[in-house]
Amino acid sequence: MKQLNIAIGFVTGRANVCNIINTYSEYVKEQMRRFYINTKITFYILYDLNYQDAKEEDFFNINQETLKNSDITIKYITPKNISEKKEKMIERFKITNEMADSIIGTGHARGRNTIMNYAYCDKMDYLLFWDDDEYPIACIKNTDGTIKWEIQENILKHIEAMEKYDADVTIGYHCGYISPIPYMKFENDDDEKAINDFIKGISNEIVTWESIKEKYENSNGVTFADENIIASEPYELKGDKGKKYVAGSTLCINLNHIDKIPAFYNPLNARGEDTFFSINLDKAKVIKVPVYHFHDGFLKYKQIMKNQFPKHLRMIKHSEDAVEKRFYNACLGWIKYKPLLIYLTNNENYEKIISDVYRRLEASIPKINLLYPNCNFNNIINALKEYDKNVENDYNSFIEVNKTWDELKTKLYKCEN
Repeated sequence: MKQLNIAIGFVTGRANVCNIINTYSEYVKEQMRRFYINTKITFYILYDLNYQDAKEEDFFNINQETLKNSDITIKYITPKNISEKKEKMIERFKITNEMADSIIGTGHARGRNTIMNYAYCDKMDYLLFWDDDEYPIACIKNTDGTIKWEIQENILKHIEAMEKYDADVTIGYHCGYISPIPYMKFENDDDEKAINDFIKGISNEIVTWESIKEKYENSNGVTFADENIIASEPYELKGDKGKKYVAGSTLCINLNHIDKIPAFYNPLNARGEDTFFSINLDKAKVIKVPVYHFHDGFLKYKQIMKNQFPKHLRMIKHSEDAVEKRFYNACLGWIKYKPLLIYLTNNENYEKIISDVYRRLEASIPKINLLYPNCNFNNIINALKEYDKNVENDYNSFIEVNKTWDELKTKLYKCEN
């Protein structure tokens, strides 16, 4: 009987990844055994010690029950492994150090590329990326305002859709605290305009102040799962280049169709890895799967992993511990990739759009600095200037990374970890 090999990838800098694997590894195994009895699960943990100054031992707290499970493998990708992988690729494939470094490494994009490389070389059939602040639970709002919690078959639904539709990529849904933007109190219309300008300045068309404000006014900033979606059928995402938008988690990749899978990319120290991956999915068959992950974006509800489900989800305020820094870092990551996103999707109007971004940020940041006194949001404008100036270099890098990945894909079947 053929063995079905399922990879689950974590690109992480937080020790919470161990809690997730300890809590849900047996559930993942149980899901897949109902689909196909001869299934092997491999969890890939690529950890970055620079992300939150974590210690290496923080990522090795996997319980003995999981480690001894014969159907589950835990595979670490350490800084040493990454260095050795690059050396092997350079020697075996006769590529330059720069080419290897553009694909293999830590960080949001390179970390995902590295896990894809390892999983493919290990002959995995499917790879599902799972973020370290997400749980396979859906929060559904009842008519009386309380919350119903439903466990989600987060692996099974993706693999079923992959097999049924012969998909290249599948993507699920998110509920919970989807955005790291906390509630910002405004006293008058001028204050609200400043917040509106700031959000429009740093974000993309998917995130708007109007949508954020509506969620805070009606549901404390929480996105609830939709029971109609949960009960629905998967469907194919279609559209022109860049219209098949996927997120970086609950994202499943068919490694048997590696020729259809682009590279992840982000400008140096920026975010946007899922956005730039999406831009190159025009030739891929992408299926939207009706299954949710609860995004615990501020790590305030880790008790959910112990089946301790709150009746209400509270508003996360900007003044709370660690929330300010989380939001500030997210803003920096967003603004650093915004110039390249505009350049790729609306190049003919680049100067007009980027000028509007400057205008909005310069008008709003004085107010934002008052709300967040411990962070200097003037650095957002400085970052925009830097990445605006280097946008053509980032564009060339984006093209080169995908060219390198396309060249490597034809050789990867020979690879050895």
